[in-house]
Amino acid sequence: MKVFDHGVCWENGDLKKTSDTDTIKSGRKKTMSYKILNNHNKSKDETHLKLKFDYLTSHDITYVNIIQTARASGLKRFSIPYVLTNCHNSLNATGGTINEDDHVFALSAAKKYGGICVPAHQAVIHQYMREEMAGGGKMILGSDSHTRYGALGTMAIGEGGGELVKQLLGYTYDIDYPEVVAVVLRGKPKDFVGPMDVALTIIKEVFENKFVKNSIMEFIGDGIDNLSVEFRNGIDVMSTETTCLSTIWQTDDKVKKYLEDHGRKDDYLYMEPEEKAYYDRALEINLDEIKPMIAVPFHPSNVYSIEEFKENTEDIIQLIEKNAKEIYSSSNLEINLKKSINERGQLEVDQAVVAGCAGGSFENIAAVRDILNGKFVGSKGLTMSVYPASQPIYLDLVNKGIVSDLMKSGVTMRSAFCGPCFGAGDVPQNGGFSIRHTTRNFPNREGSKPSEGQLSYVALMDSKSIAATVVNEGVLSSAESLDFSFEEREHIYDNSSYKARVFNGFGKEDPSSELILGPNIKDWPEFQPLKRDLLVKIASFITDDVTTTDELIPSGETSSYRSNPFKLAEFTLSRKDPGYVERAKKIAETLNNKESQDFIELLEKLDFFEKNVSIKYDIDFKSLTYGSGIYANRPGDGSAREQAASSQRVLGGVANFALDYATKRYRSNLINWGIIPFIVKEIPEMNIGDYVYVPDILKAIKNNKKSIEAYIISNKVKRIILGVGNLTEVEKEILKKGSLINYYNDN
Repeated sequence: MKVFDHGVCWENGDLKKTSDTDTIKSGRKKTMSYKILNNHNKSKDETHLKLKFDYLTSHDITYVNIIQTARASGLKRFSIPYVLTNCHNSLNATGGTINEDDHVFALSAAKKYGGICVPAHQAVIHQYMREEMAGGGKMILGSDSHTRYGALGTMAIGEGGGELVKQLLGYTYDIDYPEVVAVVLRGKPKDFVGPMDVALTIIKEVFENKFVKNSIMEFIGDGIDNLSVEFRNGIDVMSTETTCLSTIWQTDDKVKKYLEDHGRKDDYLYMEPEEKAYYDRALEINLDEIKPMIAVPFHPSNVYSIEEFKENTEDIIQLIEKNAKEIYSSSNLEINLKKSINERGQLEVDQAVVAGCAGGSFENIAAVRDILNGKFVGSKGLTMSVYPASQPIYLDLVNKGIVSDLMKSGVTMRSAFCGPCFGAGDVPQNGGFSIRHTTRNFPNREGSKPSEGQLSYVALMDSKSIAATVVNEGVLSSAESLDFSFEEREHIYDNSSYKARVFNGFGKEDPSSELILGPNIKDWPEFQPLKRDLLVKIASFITDDVTTTDELIPSGETSSYRSNPFKLAEFTLSRKDPGYVERAKKIAETLNNKESQDFIELLEKLDFFEKNVSIKYDIDFKSLTYGSGIYANRPGDGSAREQAASSQRVLGGVANFALDYATKRYRSNLINWGIIPFIVKEIPEMNIGDYVYVPDILKAIKNNKKSIEAYIISNKVKRIILGVGNLTEVEKEILKKGSLINYYNDN
């Protein structure tokens, strides 16, 4: 892989360094990205974009909150096509009726407001959008971080629910014009290499150095011709793990045929960059050189070639254990992955899964069948599950005999379901090692509950090498180690199941239709507007390099409570800092209980502060916003789930402090819920229980002040300089009003 950490132009099918001002200015408008963004920009300013999307999409652990927020903000109808899928809580795994109640709510909302409702088990969210909605030159916004349809010519972005609410109410998605990074693909991958291998190779290169953070990755080059559309989709969906904003790919006759086969030939648009298109940075990848890869626990960027892993198994396992001990240092967990190494020094896995928007494609599953080819999963403890990403895929797999062949090999066939990606399906046993063609392997996912002594290890691999591992009786293996051949098959798309089940009410809203609210579906509490000054008591202090949204609000069984803000909030930081919730609750109750020890302590701290600063501040509770805050070095990697922010707000959270925010979407989520996203230049000298006083915060936000003077109050008073980064005018107003809901109600 070649890395170009400087501006380049695309000339005659090659990258050339340039610093010429005129070339750069004209070249920015010659990318595919510019054309799509410009066509969707409602602002006359090309540097500060105000985007309107063509479609929206959500699934059943995000759409309830979004619709409830929009309702509270004055929603009358869905003004653009909004697809509601039921693919995350479709197993009703918690017991009781609450998951199915959400699905019934979705259908009632689609009828009332004019939406599109995809029933449970029909499709995972992103496969439905690929098959039925995505097309050339479009933009799609989804409340799931893996909203990526670039290979079909659609620029798709995953965001928190607040950004979808804005679109539903006719407002825009406001961002500064992003940097665009070229990803040039050359050559052709070997038969034993799959899309996950290419994706992990890219993630390994760019994640740690933030090479594409908040940028658009534009895939170009003659190597694209050598990839099927499904192969491209498999790379594209994993681009989320690079922390890029979105992707777009050049299109060709293969994309044209894909859309024609899906009954949407008019959605095809030929796309490629113009000559001398300018890119801020670039990668050039030789697909011939890609090897089968593995992302070991606990991040998709923790990547080795499988060959390297097999040659250094004990050393790498030791590193994983070391990492686990650091992550779970406060938990009494047994960490012993060495037990999975056999007497020949080989790692033996316990579980294999191919699933979801990354693994569940027709080609991936057909490849598993061809590699197994009559071999058996066996009865010694290894399990294997396969989840086709949609009913149309499943139907074709049945028609071609692939399902029966897999079942005869001992593979368990599942329905379209996203659960394995976040810990609600095929959870491995405690201490088990699972290899998965899914999207993520973060800490505290896939069933890990450190506070209850439960820990699972998940590694990401391509379906081909997963099948090879199963053939080798669970010994971790690369598909390169086997002699096999693939049958030539053409995927036949038949959407009869969609026609039979999907409700499409767009443009046919019925205001008289009633929403059906199950007992777990609750409205949002009221959020108070921001006052003149801010006083924050630190309720959690986290110094990990990155804090994922899974750690801020766990996935798995908590997903069932995302339609109930109060119940869900009880899980906030539960697997990272179990004491946070009670601390935050006590802070929220302080001003309401003036006899409490907490209130007495607060008065003592304020008195101590006033005696130890040279400037006298008029601290008045009537003009003071008081609440809890957390510090984390780089919070927000991973999921788009807005509940990582809203749960803090429900508990009285008013601020985050960070060196940086891992993703734009998490920072946006904080703002939309009235939580101020402070930035500090270095890890501050503060601890849990310390206070941060920020005088004149309202004025600082109004004036977009770059340096905000504040004070840490502990056993001494320390001056600290805070920032909030660039805020749009709308973001300023949202923070001042105290939440997106308040902002819309006041407008």
